[in-house]
Amino acid sequence: MLKPEDFEVVGYTLEEANRIDRPTISYWQDAWRRLKKNPIAMASLVVLALLIIMCIIGPYIRGYDFVTKNVKMKNQGVSWEYWFGTDYLGRDLFSRVWMGARASIIIALVATALKLVVGTIYGAIMAHFGGWVDDLMMRIIEVINSLPSLLLTILIMLILGNNLFALLVALSITAWCSTARQVRGMIKQLKETEYVYAAEVLGAKPMHIIAKHYVTNMLGILILNASTAIPGFIFTEAGLSFLGIGLTAPEISLGVLISLGQQTIDFYPTQLLFPCAVLCIIVMAFNLLGDGLRDALDPKLRQ
Repeated sequence: MLKPEDFEVVGYTLEEANRIDRPTISYWQDAWRRLKKNPIAMASLVVLALLIIMCIIGPYIRGYDFVTKNVKMKNQGVSWEYWFGTDYLGRDLFSRVWMGARASIIIALVATALKLVVGTIYGAIMAHFGGWVDDLMMRIIEVINSLPSLLLTILIMLILGNNLFALLVALSITAWCSTARQVRGMIKQLKETEYVYAAEVLGAKPMHIIAKHYVTNMLGILILNASTAIPGFIFTEAGLSFLGIGLTAPEISLGVLISLGQQTIDFYPTQLLFPCAVLCIIVMAFNLLGDGLRDALDPKLRQ
């Protein structure tokens, strides 16, 4: 039987021959390494960081209140005093655009969190228990998906009113179903692994298995799901508010500003141009970052 001592290392010392030049890195470190190699994704990440900073400090840079009316200065064009001009009531449009972007992003983040939490828990319960529990819960999802989402949204807004709570309910009422289906399929595969079987034999509770073994192995997919859901919610909120179904004035969001700007587009196009430009940049940055995350988190592309 051959032993390591039977071989002679030529050209290297024994320590050099046994040294591993490539450091051992984790899955997340490798994903970040691959993401950094994607210039479009990194540019989108920088743009999103700048947009978030502007959403925080933007409404206060010029020192103008985004709510106080100044009729004497209404419908002003772009100038050094008013960088984005003013609206039909004389309010600083620069401050209002960034305040609206802040509201739209917060709405999208909360709706995405609800989608992921509800969908993950629901899908995990379906897959873990299986049997009649899985069949019953799947029928519930099929019933919800059979309802027209736009009609359901309109009914919810009519019943609960045009407010933030009603909008979050309307955005999240059906969005979690796709996440639940995806989580169910993944956990069906994870359920057959040896470490899950060992946890069950040792008497681990279902919620412990879901949180410890299932969710931790699905973080990459959940992060990717979130990166693609956020721009969708932002665009949906803007569309609903533009149609008058979502938030309405005096509430501020990008959809509300676009709706107000559309009414004066013939004479003051900048009141529509700037909210639309910020909305497009935010949605595009999230979509491009989502594409980069999809490539970075895919283990099949690991080199």
